[in-house]
Amino acid sequence: MRKRFIKFREKILRFLKYDFETILTFGIKLDQPYIRLSVGYLSYIIFGALLLTIPFMRREPVGFLDNLFTAASAVSTTGLSTVDMAKNYNLAGQIIVLFLIQLGGLGYMTVSSFVMLKLTKHFTMIKKRVLQAEFSVPGGLDISNLVPNILGFTIIFETVGAMLLYVFFRASGADSPFWSAIFHSVSAFCTAGFSIYSDNLVQFDTNIGVNLVIMILCYAGAMGYIVMYDLWKRIRIRTHKISFTTKVILLVTLILTVFGTTEMFLFEPGLRHFSCFHRFLVSIFQTMSALTTVGYNTVNVGDFLPISLMTVTLIMYFGASPSGTGGGLKSTTISAVFAYVKSKLSQQRDTYLFKHRIPTYRVDNALTTIILYSFVLLVGSYLLAAIESDTSYIKLIFEAGSALGTVGLSTGITAELSAWSKIILIVLMYIGRVGVLTIGYAMLVRMRARTKFLGEVETDLAI
Repeated sequence: MRKRFIKFREKILRFLKYDFETILTFGIKLDQPYIRLSVGYLSYIIFGALLLTIPFMRREPVGFLDNLFTAASAVSTTGLSTVDMAKNYNLAGQIIVLFLIQLGGLGYMTVSSFVMLKLTKHFTMIKKRVLQAEFSVPGGLDISNLVPNILGFTIIFETVGAMLLYVFFRASGADSPFWSAIFHSVSAFCTAGFSIYSDNLVQFDTNIGVNLVIMILCYAGAMGYIVMYDLWKRIRIRTHKISFTTKVILLVTLILTVFGTTEMFLFEPGLRHFSCFHRFLVSIFQTMSALTTVGYNTVNVGDFLPISLMTVTLIMYFGASPSGTGGGLKSTTISAVFAYVKSKLSQQRDTYLFKHRIPTYRVDNALTTIILYSFVLLVGSYLLAAIESDTSYIKLIFEAGSALGTVGLSTGITAELSAWSKIILIVLMYIGRVGVLTIGYAMLVRMRARTKFLGEVETDLAI
């Protein structure tokens, strides 16, 4: 028996030496990690769309463009949809969508890298470089330890989340509570925002249990393993010092949560029919949804005032945190840019954030990212406005910001958009998942190699 196992292991190792990832990259071997990421995610989207095109995946006919849109939204963990998940896709189709969400949430390389690590006990150099591109982490962190920990972290949160959601869904009389609990737990933790209910989560607008579980899963997924592990160590070991990156992420997350919740609670008339507590619950849930880029909604966002839509758009623009499953600019990027502007206004040569010096290559990376991200958002919303001339521009820029930030919140116009507008949103979702990330990585590597430090103490900040 042992000899058979050894022979089987050798066959697997020979297969891995062939590098089966070339199948996903259309047979092209790519040495540049940021290009491999782009092609890898594109292959996931295409294969996902082809699977959803199979007739027995659907209850009703769905066009290829809508299947492609769904696959792109799932892989990018966005949650925007042009079709009703409950009405158009059967259980098999929903399982495919959930599988794509899990792949997108874990990352292009995580699963295959974990398998290779267990079988070969090491990573190839290209895998390490791609993983470093995919997960923006502070310097000095061992990427080979990060992969199995991320998988364990994901399994624990999604399993516990599914168990709790099952209890609350069943108590509320929701349809298919067991499958619904699994689907929404994975979708929430991966900040995808897909729902198998036609009204998203509106029927649970005042359900405290469902709201709290979804919020915890979303915040945990959006902040990522590094932050959650840092906080866990601080609880267990009193002498453990929380990293600078974690402090920045927690502070920015708190500020944006308070800002969005306060604006909606005080100024959004569409929420005034709720009691004071329930209005707070709805307000913080919609803010959380935009900030973590999950895209769930417990009220009709399309009925919000323009000022509330702009508030949500701004929060979606800032986005989640590095190494998490969320999108957007990332909290540390905004922090680094803020520190840069403040330092220059104070006529300081170097960039400081809370008395910590930020490396030049990190600041350059943040500036490049924010300029590129803003440009893509402007062009995307401009093109949507040119095509959908009868639709309010605030709703179009909201839709573009939701797609680029991989959020998934919508004012209800997604299904009504033309084919060209859907294609633009697909491109924005794809760019939001890999575009800014890959260019930022390329910039990071080049600037790190060229930057010469002058012996001063610097604090690394994951961007």
